[in-house]
Amino acid sequence: MLVAFGIEAVWEILENTPLIMDRYRQTALAAGYFGDSVVNSLGDTVAMGVGLAIARLAPVRVSIVLALLLEGVLLFAIRDNLTLNIIQLVAPIEAISAWQAGG
Repeated sequence: MLVAFGIEAVWEILENTPLIMDRYRQTALAAGYFGDSVVNSLGDTVAMGVGLAIARLAPVRVSIVLALLLEGVLLFAIRDNLTLNIIQLVAPIEAISAWQAGG
């Protein structure tokens, strides 16, 4: 649990560095991104903790189904999810940016 919270804390700090913010700004959804607020970072950390608790208590199958379900719902509801964020951060794809922008 401490390792997971440590990784989350490091990510929340890194996510607000100029390097990562500039990388996010290269995508359609984050063109005006200026970093997360403290409240957003705390919310992300709480959500990670809730997810960690669910994964600890629920059977593996349930955790996998919930993760896939959340990714799918977010994909179609807001055209954004963890998978797309990682792809666009590591190796941005113009077709994804265009789709996220509604094009």
